[in-house]
Amino acid sequence: MATSSDSSVSFDQTDTRYDEMHSTIERWVDDLVERVDDAQTSAEFQEWLDFQSRFHDYSYRNTLLIKQQCPEATRVAGYRTWQDEFDRHVQEGEQAIWIWAPIIAKQCPECENSPGYHERSDCEYDETPPEGWSKGLVGFKPAPVFDISQTDGEPLPDLDTAATGDAGDLVSRLTSVGDDVGVTVRIVPDEEWSHGSANGVCERVSLMDVQPLVEVRDRSNQADLARTLVHEYAHALLHATLDDTTERSKREVEAEAVAYIVGRYCGLDTSGSAFYLAAWESDDPEVIRDRLGRISRTAEELIEVLVD
Repeated sequence: MATSSDSSVSFDQTDTRYDEMHSTIERWVDDLVERVDDAQTSAEFQEWLDFQSRFHDYSYRNTLLIKQQCPEATRVAGYRTWQDEFDRHVQEGEQAIWIWAPIIAKQCPECENSPGYHERSDCEYDETPPEGWSKGLVGFKPAPVFDISQTDGEPLPDLDTAATGDAGDLVSRLTSVGDDVGVTVRIVPDEEWSHGSANGVCERVSLMDVQPLVEVRDRSNQADLARTLVHEYAHALLHATLDDTTERSKREVEAEAVAYIVGRYCGLDTSGSAFYLAAWESDDPEVIRDRLGRISRTAEELIEVLVD
């Protein structure tokens, strides 16, 4: 498995770029599956979580691609975006970082292909002509972006989020956005806590408003309280409707990964995190890909409501 100490990959050959981008992601997940109980694999997973915290609005596939090509990347944008929106210019000779960009085009209401692919398919839909079709996502294509370190120009004073372990008003923000994501949240005084040694719990349904209920034990360490809140939020968003108790340890890794990403984004000290990926040992690569996608999407959802 490639690590940040290995040489980065590149996709500079146009005729093989598409396939190589796909295979790079597949290899990373396959290696994760094969060596899921290896300490170095857990460290590699944590490095990916660091990337996801910096690029929270990117899919896990794109953060993996960025990480493999430019391990020190902190912010990426297209060539014109750097120029037009940030008054910065890509330095001469810099190598592009390739990611997947969505292709938006008119698509058949039945087979959901673009007109060209629709014509070559077996789909017989002909109720409305292609010019009357709505636009939608029909696929992805390689697109070049560049990290800020590859550019010169005006500084970006708001590039970094909070860099300390101070939770600030994060706890109050987390409790106030519960309804926005369909979760009931309660901070329970320590003397009223009835869940033993647990710092937080997520019940499947709140009897009051019929949505997942998150309860966390109040404590003076606000950073730890905020982290617990995010962890339980993740359970509510990912697992509230699931009945299978045999996957409990696997879901704990997912929830902790979301808490790690959101915590890092919000400036909390997450250096003490440890990820026991051996819980995923029985999963095949497709299941792992699904877990990675859920982790990144859930972290993005929480970050988006916190910064609104």
